[in-house]
Amino acid sequence: MGRKELDELLLADIGNSRIHIYDGVTIEHLIYEDAIEKYATKEMCYISVKHALEEKIEHIKSWKNISSSVGIEGEYETMGVDRKALCLSHENGVFVDAGSAITVDVTEEGRYVGGFILPGLKAYLQSYKSISSALDTSLDTTLSLEELPTTTKEQISYGIIASIKALIEQHSKAKRLYFTGGDGKFLSTYFENALYDETLVFQGMKRALHVSEELGIRN
Repeated sequence: MGRKELDELLLADIGNSRIHIYDGVTIEHLIYEDAIEKYATKEMCYISVKHALEEKIEHIKSWKNISSSVGIEGEYETMGVDRKALCLSHENGVFVDAGSAITVDVTEEGRYVGGFILPGLKAYLQSYKSISSALDTSLDTTLSLEELPTTTKEQISYGIIASIKALIEQHSKAKRLYFTGGDGKFLSTYFENALYDETLVFQGMKRALHVSEELGIRN
């Protein structure tokens, strides 16, 4: 498969709530039923963390599950395939996927060296709500971390964002920060050395496909 063919190949990242489909230019975020109805006859390679959906899609002959081809040196046994693909997108960096959970992974010279998992922003807010109805609020998306806030909404937002920022910075040092996921663009604004790119997982998938093809040719 040449570079041009790979660039035109449909790729899908099947997550816990939606299927994200990349045509090389744009990304569609679809619920499972809509994605299957629209793309069932299209040739597509996919990775999936939604194992319960496999029975529904394994019969779609034009879809190919490449999850077993996506791997990175240093990965651990239960590491999600989407995180592996994300880490494959660049040789070095800190990769933050801010979705229902916030995963933070670090690579050095193409090797996975570790990471950690935090609740997603919505989960943080829900935890405050479960403590008291007085703490039931939304996130202040215009919050500055330069000074201590003076309202409940601001203080909750500060507690969430500042703690996430501090932990990520503790492990980033001089590394480039790469953000993706639904809340990735927002969180990236609190970091100086940060790049938001929602195609990172797909870049990693393409790299894995290239490696698999090269190994196949050698064999």
